[in-house]
Amino acid sequence: MGEIVGAGIVSHVPTIMLPEETRLEINDGNEITLVPGLRRLRSEVLDRLQADTFVVMDTHWEVTFEHIITAHEKREGIFTSHELPRGMRQIPYTMPGDPELAFSVSQQAEGRDDTWVLASDDPYLPIFYGTVNIWSYLKEGSENWVSVGINQCGTTEDFLLLGQLIGEAVLSLDRKVVLLASGGLSHRFLPFRELRGRESSDPMKNIITPEAREADLHVLDLLQKGDHASVIDWVPEYKKVGPEGKFGHYLIMAGALGGAACTAPGELFSEYEASVGTGQVHVWFERPAAGWTGATEAA
Repeated sequence: MGEIVGAGIVSHVPTIMLPEETRLEINDGNEITLVPGLRRLRSEVLDRLQADTFVVMDTHWEVTFEHIITAHEKREGIFTSHELPRGMRQIPYTMPGDPELAFSVSQQAEGRDDTWVLASDDPYLPIFYGTVNIWSYLKEGSENWVSVGINQCGTTEDFLLLGQLIGEAVLSLDRKVVLLASGGLSHRFLPFRELRGRESSDPMKNIITPEAREADLHVLDLLQKGDHASVIDWVPEYKKVGPEGKFGHYLIMAGALGGAACTAPGELFSEYEASVGTGQVHVWFERPAAGWTGATEAA
């Protein structure tokens, strides 16, 4: 029987891929805490857990007609971002995959009329920087990597159900799995002519509105308390400040951990930071000693 051994919200913000000297230049001479946070996550947590597979809920991979999960034996190539080629260009990547897990997730959805899941091993399926950026920092182990798209038509219930199916697929296999919800918090950008002058990570200066900052801090407070039920209940209100991907990356992760019944407290692995208007942070959820709430209870 498999198990989810840990989970986290991780920021893939493009700034982490800039050279260190550039990061310091745009951030008043200071390193953004997201970079050492990812390094700490690898050395202090992931090295210890020795997971077989990382499942990445990638908010930069927008899908439409069904949920999609990668089912390749291996993904490899050279990645340049269509959005920001100045900072993310010609990055070589080689990621072993986990087709057995991917196809198991799609099989969990077979025969249902409330969800659809496609496990795709198409060699021309694109890869996105929500996966590549965090892989660049966390790839030191021998883990397999699987990516999950965020459905632009999905509701909170759809995301939670997909997470439940992922959790059930993990339980059906002999796997130790880490879930990585790759994306930000509030996600509205500053106007074009203000961007270059407001790239520092200071959330008091560079989150797009005070309301967005307060909403992010409210969610972070609940996450640190392990009050996932209240986070899920508050998603309709949170959507007023535009969380990235409808907060689908978090909701899929939470669904796999038991949904509203999950009480795993979050530990910050970075400060709460700004990125040209958006809110960014790393939050880790350690597997409780008694185990996660069963995914099958999270309907």
